[in-house]
Amino acid sequence: MVVAGSVGVKKTARIVYLTLVATASSIGLSACQSDPDIDISKLSGETESADTLYNQGLANLSAGKVGEANRKFAAVDRQNPFSEQARKALVMSAFTSYRQGQYEEAVTAGKRYLNLYPESSDAAYAQYIIGLAYWKQIPSVTQDQRTSQQTLEAMKAVVDNYPDSEYVEDAQNKMRFARDQLAGKEMQIGRYYLERKEYIAAVSRFRVVVETYPMTNQIEEALARLVETYYAMGLASEAQTAAAVLGHNYPDSQWYADSYKLLQSKGLEPRENDGSWISRAGKKLIGA
Repeated sequence: MVVAGSVGVKKTARIVYLTLVATASSIGLSACQSDPDIDISKLSGETESADTLYNQGLANLSAGKVGEANRKFAAVDRQNPFSEQARKALVMSAFTSYRQGQYEEAVTAGKRYLNLYPESSDAAYAQYIIGLAYWKQIPSVTQDQRTSQQTLEAMKAVVDNYPDSEYVEDAQNKMRFARDQLAGKEMQIGRYYLERKEYIAAVSRFRVVVETYPMTNQIEEALARLVETYYAMGLASEAQTAAAVLGHNYPDSQWYADSYKLLQSKGLEPRENDGSWISRAGKKLIGA
């Protein structure tokens, strides 16, 4: 009786298990059929070839189903990790993640691609996608500029490592934007210190702009603010040198006109001191 009872229990448990599996499968299929972004062909993805999955991903991407395309490319990488299709699918995963605004995932996929296939023909594109993902996250200049620095570094890698790639020109444009943001942040902090008469702290910020970001659109104001700050500190020679460098490079600038007027109010005029750090930094500027 004990044995028979055990068999009966096991048989009942088996029937319950099969019923639950069938119900779950039915619910899952019904849910997939009602989701407009689900490609029904993915249900057989576990048995499809790498070529089929990759081509399905491309077809979904062409049809504007970016999310489904990303899932197909991920399936290629997961099921056929050492295939040629997996290599191509990985860089496409970086692209589709970027297109969906999943920037961290795009960076992760791009970096993984570069680690696995550093010499491949798509390495430049993977690096470019990493840079774009950072660039898309750059906030206003009033906020932390970590992603500006990351953009600068990622796009510099495109320019330095893949100088003949088609992405170099845009990478350089994105680098200029990132530098402007970084310089703009330094200017914002420098003005904050200047308004509070914390002159040494203000000078250090303006100096970063002049020495590190001389080719940005912040340079004229940075030099003018140095004139103002050194003038307020009573360091006439440094103020005159900053004004001279500003006038030499941007003679028609309103910032130079204001700096000249400030010096004239005390009977001073722009005069460069070749021993000043400002004079040395000025050699990097246009026309110096």
